[in-house]
Amino acid sequence: MKNLILVGFMGTGKTTVGAALAASLGLAHTDLDTAIVDKEGRSIPKLFEERGETYFRDVESAELSRLLNEGPQVLTTGGGVVLREQNVKVMLERGIVIALHATVEELIRRLKNDTARPLLATGVAERVTTLMAERAGAYDFAPIQVDTTGKSLEAIVEEIKQRVVESTEDGKQ
Repeated sequence: MKNLILVGFMGTGKTTVGAALAASLGLAHTDLDTAIVDKEGRSIPKLFEERGETYFRDVESAELSRLLNEGPQVLTTGGGVVLREQNVKVMLERGIVIALHATVEELIRRLKNDTARPLLATGVAERVTTLMAERAGAYDFAPIQVDTTGKSLEAIVEEIKQRVVESTEDGKQ
């Protein structure tokens, strides 16, 4: 089994889906943002505040590469990991990438009370709309695309499992 890597915009359900998918498959679940917090000894909002986004993205790239060398797992990423081409390349080389999507309305509903995301500090609806426009097409590289809008966690996990099996049988991965 290869690494299964979940990417997608914030609020699409990567961490929740990743944990459930890992449990269903008997694999370890690793969250890239949690690994960064553990390594750096401070929260992501603190990292952004004290060191800036460029520093955070450098650490994110290094941790992504390190974690993908640790063997079969479900790895969940932050929404901006795809902003660097080197990250996209390493994910495609070392695993099966699954992009999660949701409608703008669903993302705003899910994120409206989330105060832990530094990129949403200026207002959820405005930032979600702006960031989604800026990142249009950024997740299209993933061979497996899954819309999480209005679906149960169980249904999403089953869809991913089925699509992973299909992609490996078809020789796509």
